[in-house]
Amino acid sequence: MGANNGKQYGSEGKGSSSISSDISSSTDHTPTKAPKNVATTEGLDSSTRTLSTPSPGLILPSKSSSLSSPALSSNGHETNSSSSSSAPAETVAVVHSQPGTHTRSRQSKSHHHAPIDLLPDHALLQIFSHLPTNQLCRCARVCRRWYNLAWDPRLWSTVRLTGELLHADRAIRVLTHRLCQDTPNVCLTLETVVVNGCKRLTDRGLHVVAQCCPELRHLEVAGCYNISNDAVFEVVSRCPGLEHLNLSGCSKVTCISLTQEASLQLSPLHGQQISIHYLDMTDCFSLEDEGLRTIASHCPRLTHLYLRRCTRLTDEALRHLALHCPSIKELSLSDCRLVGDFGLREVARLEGCLRYLSVAHCTRITDVGMRYVARYCPRLRYLNARGCEGLTDHGLSHLARSCPKLKSLDVGKCPLVSDSGLEQLAMYCQGLRRVSLRACESVTGRGLKALAANCCELQLLNVQDCEVSPEALRFVRRHCRRCVIEHTNPAFY
Repeated sequence: MGANNGKQYGSEGKGSSSISSDISSSTDHTPTKAPKNVATTEGLDSSTRTLSTPSPGLILPSKSSSLSSPALSSNGHETNSSSSSSAPAETVAVVHSQPGTHTRSRQSKSHHHAPIDLLPDHALLQIFSHLPTNQLCRCARVCRRWYNLAWDPRLWSTVRLTGELLHADRAIRVLTHRLCQDTPNVCLTLETVVVNGCKRLTDRGLHVVAQCCPELRHLEVAGCYNISNDAVFEVVSRCPGLEHLNLSGCSKVTCISLTQEASLQLSPLHGQQISIHYLDMTDCFSLEDEGLRTIASHCPRLTHLYLRRCTRLTDEALRHLALHCPSIKELSLSDCRLVGDFGLREVARLEGCLRYLSVAHCTRITDVGMRYVARYCPRLRYLNARGCEGLTDHGLSHLARSCPKLKSLDVGKCPLVSDSGLEQLAMYCQGLRRVSLRACESVTGRGLKALAANCCELQLLNVQDCEVSPEALRFVRRHCRRCVIEHTNPAFY
């Protein structure tokens, strides 16, 4: 059987590529070589070559004729690669039929079974369940049995596509079309779609996801800068179970809301709520206060919100966030340079829920804002205040006394933090595991020794660009044997 399959599909090595081969080669146009034990295209007649394209595929012509292999047209015949070399490189989606449905390949004289063919179906399904999307599509090209197993709906709860040159819109359309064969127009099993870095993804691709995947729960389109508000509105309106949404780098997205049609269909009791729990809008430069107000009012169930480098946000936006989203556990405002102490006062209204807070490089934040956080957020576990130059030992002291469960602290590039603040931390936050003091010019060996003597669970200590002696670093190593010390002192080794 293995030999038969080898001859039947040997021509694919030179003649065509599946979804997977195009996805994996979207950044590498080196042609796929046929295995030594498989017959090549030259050894088969034209009728056999015509029918060796078994699964939905994407064909990606190579940029140069010297590296390209003969491509297959929609009817399966080879086309001369040199004649099409002048055409721009573009990924084209085509649907191929099930292996062996048109003609029978030549019968091999030997009937030896490949060892993997002896495995039962449930064992192969278990193996296939660990494969990524592109490899699963390649498996569908091996033989008829593998084709049927590879397209088992139980294997398609997740789709992951990558590649800057991948024509993601057509790839999504081909995959959803194949997965909708058992349930017309609906992919009931597909719950996760990840297309990070697919720069050719547009609103058309997301519209297909919205229309065909009503059970979608997890969507990542990071770096897909052609996505706009319309597509996002369509997805959140048609996929009521969506909980995880990553829009980082989608600079055209300024808001998240339901479509007008969906809003009219909701009952007054339901309101206009969206069930998203996790939202990442890092590098969404166009997001402003009004957009965040709309997001907060429509997504009251948010628990994780990341707004790194959303430079247009101000303290006013955080007031709406605290008002409508009381369950936020993790909040990142790194590099939101217009956020200051008033904004931290609003964040502190989240009170007992907040566990993770990042305000790195928010230069308007001082001890005043940190005092609000310390007073009202006693369960804080992680704080990143790197580059907050207005933070001093007084703010650090309030934090240490009020947040004894602190596990990770970054106060790098805070020149006013000194040994006094570290001694307060060592006294009240003995469960600290990660501390960064990078470029804290006022820190000396005295503060480090206090940390090492009291915080025995310390796992990482960053003292790069700090004036600390080798003796102090050796003291830390003796008392915290599991601690990794990052330093720039050539005398310590």
